[in-house]
Amino acid sequence: MFTGITEEVGTVQTITNKDITVKCSEVLNGTKIGDSIAVNGACLTVTKISEDGFTADVSPETFRVTALNTLKAGSFVNLERALKADGRFGGHIVSGHVDGIAKIKNLTPHDGFYNLEIELQENESRYVIRKGSITVNGISLTIADVNEKNITIAVIPHTYENTCLKYLKNGDFVNIEADTLAKYVEKFLSTSDNRSRINLDFLQRNGFC
Repeated sequence: MFTGITEEVGTVQTITNKDITVKCSEVLNGTKIGDSIAVNGACLTVTKISEDGFTADVSPETFRVTALNTLKAGSFVNLERALKADGRFGGHIVSGHVDGIAKIKNLTPHDGFYNLEIELQENESRYVIRKGSITVNGISLTIADVNEKNITIAVIPHTYENTCLKYLKNGDFVNIEADTLAKYVEKFLSTSDNRSRINLDFLQRNGFC
C-alpha cells in the first residue's frame, strides 16, 4: 500500500517491453529485491538493485492500462516506496493498481498555486467528487471542481516543484487511480438489498457517490 506522497523524482535509464530501469537514490534506502515501488503510481516489483537505481519487470497488462508506455530514456517519474506499518499516512489509501490513463487539458499558474485540469475516462469519472481524493501519476491530490468528465485540481507549489507535474505538457497522459473508498461504496450499493438502496439518494445528495 502507498499514500500518494512522492519521495523522489527518478530518471528512466532504459525501458523495454519487459522492464524499466530507473536512476534514483532516496527510495533505494532499505529496499530489497522483491519490494514494491510505485513508479508514476504503478506498483512495480524490484528485480535488480544497483548503486544508483533499480530495475522492475513491467507486464503487458501494466503497459496496456497505464501511461508507462509513453516513457522513454530520460523521462522523469514519481517514486514512492510501499508504506511501512509505522509510517506516516500523509495522503490517502493508494493501492498502486492504476485504473487507467487521463489527458492533461491544462496546467497553469493561478494565484500562487497551479490549476491542473484533467479529462477523465468514463470508468474513472464516476468515482470523483468535489473535495475528494484522486491519484495522478502516483500523487495524492484533492479535487477542487468537477465538470462532467473534467476535474480541476489546485496544486500547491511544493507538490509542483517536488514531483513530475512540472514536466507535464497539455496533451500528456497520466496514470489515474480512483479513491479506493469510492469503489467500496459502489460495490456495497450494488450488492446490498433494497433496504440499503434507500440510502442512495442521501449519499448522492451529500457527495459520497
